[in-house]
This record gives sequence, structure tokens and C-alpha cells, in this order.
Amino acid sequence: MKSLSLTLVLTAVPLASVADVLQVQQVTEDVWALVGPHSQRNAENLGNNATFGVVVTREGVVLMDPGGSWKGAAMIDAAIDQITDQPVTHVIDTGGQDHRWLGNGYWQAQGATVIASEPAVADQKDRLSMQMTMLSQLMGDELAGTEPSYADVTFDTDHGLSLGGLTFQIMHRGQAHTPGDSFVWLEERNVMFTGDIVYVERILGVGPQSNAKSWIQAFDAMAAVEPTHVVPGHGRATTLEQARADTYDYLVNLRSRIGELIEEGGDIMEAPEIDQSAFAGLEQFDSLAGRNAQTVYEQMEWE
Repeated sequence: MKSLSLTLVLTAVPLASVADVLQVQQVTEDVWALVGPHSQRNAENLGNNATFGVVVTREGVVLMDPGGSWKGAAMIDAAIDQITDQPVTHVIDTGGQDHRWLGNGYWQAQGATVIASEPAVADQKDRLSMQMTMLSQLMGDELAGTEPSYADVTFDTDHGLSLGGLTFQIMHRGQAHTPGDSFVWLEERNVMFTGDIVYVERILGVGPQSNAKSWIQAFDAMAAVEPTHVVPGHGRATTLEQARADTYDYLVNLRSRIGELIEEGGDIMEAPEIDQSAFAGLEQFDSLAGRNAQTVYEQMEWE
């Protein structure tokens, strides 16, 4: 049973607003995706501008990523209540981005165990101040109650969780969108939860915390399992084919074009002009494509 304080938070997140922000998509038996908007974090989405995975077992729910704030976690809780009465017993942080961990405290207050890679926790600590400052500007008073809380269980490269007849294999294979990104393989349902290793429908973001080269390698490690279902970090649950088209192919093209620019003696100011037109149909292309190119130029200049 939820505590009184948690119940009060939940009552502050009306079901109508939950439905407006999080689309509940059944992926396969026992597995759902909670699909957040592609837009920026704001007071309406409570930092939940991402996709979250939900697996219902006979012994409780495993949640992939806790939400971007305390109230964002409460919103996810309300969405899960539409799926099952089972409590969330485990939360897996798939990386260091704010919506991958800042809701941890909410779930820990209900007795859930949080699991994350050691590089993810290090990244969370490194970027905490920046993330909280940004969220304060974007969410205002809706950030109230959000405090940093880190994983109860950490691992270096691999961790296994068995619950209710299902086995979750959590694997960290190097820096991708963030230094500690992991993917989670649910073999019994042939589902892969990728966190920010995969973006579909919208363009991915290559930031200072990212590494485009090892991101491709992490994608390859994930794809080698050949999952039938992919629950991405952003966008609707999909196929490996679409994940490859929207993420892997984009990264390969980006590095290839920047490599050509560097070989031709071009400088970083020319990077936004490289040809990324094949991906112009992805949401947020106009706002992120040029920045991605300049970031990758900085990374490749010294390879």
C-alpha cells in the first residue's frame, strides 16, 4: 500500500494528464512501453519526455527507468496502475540522463530496488547540478520533491535479475548517449529495452556526454541478440530494423560525413553543412542535426 505522502503526490497527477503525456503501448505478453512526448521537458510532462519499459511478473513489476522527477515518477506509477495492481519491485536505470534516474527516490520510498551500471551512477553524480538547474528552469515548481538518490545495486558490465519466472539480463557495453548506458534483454519475451542507445521517430542527440563511435559499438552489441521487439529510449516500441534505420544508420552517416570533411581540411564551422538529408524526416532534425555534427567533429578531430 502506498504511504499517505505518496498518495497525495499521486492525486496531484490526474489521469487525464497522465494520458496526455504517456501513451501506454502493449509490446507483447507481460510487456508494455510508456511512450512520452518527443518535445522538451516541461511542467506538463514532468521530465518524462522519453520511453519507459514495464514488465509485469507474478512477483511484481520491473520498470525500465524511473522518470525525470519525483512527480514524473508518480505519473509513471499512475500509468502502471492502468496495466496492473502489482507493485513495482525493481527499477533499472539504463543511463545517466535525468529521466533515467531522477525519479529513483520515489520508487525507493515504496520499497523498490534500483539497479544501475557503475558508469551510469558516476555520470549521474557528475551531471547532477547541471541537470537540476536545467529542470528547475524548464519545470519550475513541478520539480518540487525531486532529490538525487542513487542505485541500491550497481554492476560493471553485466547483471542478472530473475523475478516471477522472467530473467532480465542487463548489459553495459560502453559509452553511447551517456557514459553508463545499458540495454536490458528479456529473453522469454524476445524484448530488448535499449534506453538511450536507440532513438526512433526523432533524431538522437550527440552531446558532450556522448561518444558516437562507441555508441555504434554498443548498438552492435545490442543488435547481435536479434530481438523481435525493441523498446527504445525515445519513440514507440518497434522492430530492430527501424531501430537500425533511425539510430545506427544515422550515427554511421554522421561519422562518415564528418570524416570526409576532416580529410578535406574543413573546419568545425562547416560541420553543420554536411549532408544529413536522408534523416530530415526525423522529429527535431532542424534543431539537433547541426549541433550533432559539430559535436562529432570535435570527437573525431583527435581520433
